[in-house]
Amino acid sequence: MTSTIRSLVAGAKKLALGESPASMVDLFPKTDPAVDGDACTHDCESCHVQYPRGFKIDETDPLYGEVKGWSTHVLVATGKTDWVRDVEDEKGSVMEAIGRAKPPTNGRMKLSASNIPTPHGNSSYDQPTTVLLLPAFTILDNVTPQNVPTLMSEFVEKAPTTTSPLKSATLDKSPAPSTDHSPSLAVEIASRPCPHSVLILLCSQKTRDTRCGQSAPLLRKELERHLRPLGLYRDLDDTRAGGVGIYFISHVGGHKYSANVMVYRRPDPFGLDGRQRAQEGGDLKPVIRNTAAEESGGVGAAQCIWIARVKPEDCENIVRYTVLQGKVVKPETQLRGGFDRGRGLLSW
Repeated sequence: MTSTIRSLVAGAKKLALGESPASMVDLFPKTDPAVDGDACTHDCESCHVQYPRGFKIDETDPLYGEVKGWSTHVLVATGKTDWVRDVEDEKGSVMEAIGRAKPPTNGRMKLSASNIPTPHGNSSYDQPTTVLLLPAFTILDNVTPQNVPTLMSEFVEKAPTTTSPLKSATLDKSPAPSTDHSPSLAVEIASRPCPHSVLILLCSQKTRDTRCGQSAPLLRKELERHLRPLGLYRDLDDTRAGGVGIYFISHVGGHKYSANVMVYRRPDPFGLDGRQRAQEGGDLKPVIRNTAAEESGGVGAAQCIWIARVKPEDCENIVRYTVLQGKVVKPETQLRGGFDRGRGLLSW
C-alpha cells in the first residue's frame, strides 16, 4: 500500500511540473515471440551459477518510473569492488573531491565508484586515476582530487546528457589547462573515446547490501559465459574496439530489488536492432565494429536500460535481447527505467 501511494504522489508531482515521462510500453520494445522467437519466453535452462540459499528480494513493489533521473553519469576508476557506505566519504579520493565540488549546471550528475583498473595498478588514491563519463562514452585520464574543478567545468558541463539529441558532441581531446600552476596541480586531464560498444554496470557494494556483493560476481560470470562465444566479452584490461565491458559500481539505489543492472548502449551497436530473429532462424551474429572510431563526433550512448530483480537465469536473454537489440524481456517485473536519446524518451 505504501509503495502504491508513493507512486501516485510521484506521478502527481510530475503532472504538476508539466513533465511527461514515457510509458513502460513506449520506452523500450518488449520482446515478442512472433518477432524474436520462442527463446524470449523462457529463462536459461543451463545456468552455471545460482544465488545463495536465502537470497531474498522484494518482488511486489512497482519498479518502473521510481528512479531519480540523471543527466550525466561519472564512473571513477578505483580498482576496488567495495567502498565505504557513501563513496564521497572515501578519504583522499576523486569521489570525495567531486562531492565537495560545485555541481554541474547541465542537470543532475550520478556518481559511481567502479572497479575499473587504475593506471597505476592499485587501489591507492594518491595517484591520478581514470574517469568514465556517460552517456558520452568518454574516458578521462589523469584525474586527481586537485583537478576535479576542471573535470566538472571542462568535461562534465560540456558533455552530452541523457536528454541531449543524439548527435555529435565532441569533447575537447587536448589537455585542459589548469589555472593553478603549483607542482601539485601539474597533471592535466585528457580525453579519449571508450572503446566498448555496450557497457553493463552491476552494483557490487556489499557495504550497502550483502546481496549486491553476492550477485555482482555471479551475474558477471554468467554474462561472460554468453558473451564469449559471440566474441563480445571484454575484461577490465581489454581495450579492443567494440564488444561489451562489464564493470562493478557502487550503490545505485533499490538494493531490495537486487540485482540492479544498467546497460548503456551506443546506437545500434551490433547492427541487430531492427532484425527479427523469428524470421531469420533464431540466433543472429553481431557485427563487431569500432563504433568509437565510426562516431567521429562522439554521439555516445543512445540508450540506458536499467533493470532489476535480475537472476542468473535471466542472463542469456539479457545478452540475446537487451545487450544485442535494446529490448526488454520482462518489463512488467524488471524494468526500472532509463532513456532513449534517439527517440527523446526517458522514464522520469
